[in-house]
Amino acid sequence: MYASGTNDVQVRGVGIVLVILADDLQGSRHQRFIIELASGQTLLIAHNIDLAPRINSLFLGDHIEFYGEYEWNEKGGVIHWTHYDPAGKHEDGWILHDGIFYQSLSD
Repeated sequence: MYASGTNDVQVRGVGIVLVILADDLQGSRHQRFIIELASGQTLLIAHNIDLAPRINSLFLGDHIEFYGEYEWNEKGGVIHWTHYDPAGKHEDGWILHDGIFYQSLSD
């Protein structure tokens, strides 16, 4: 997908946390971190913490599994929609870390 510049595609993957960034607090709040896939590609994960729990136990080197929407950019891409959609119009996503699914505040 990266080589073709694909956008708006639901993807599932696994990666290792390389960088933990400050939360984006403008508009909907997002926990942000960069992961590396087995291929060496990096992705920014933008996990909406207004709709899903924050991953407080996230550390460098941790493995995560994710399901969300891929958006291309020149740095590798962004994964977002890693949560349920309260409007029911978008496919629900999630993050799995240390055996815990992060998808909905009611989980």
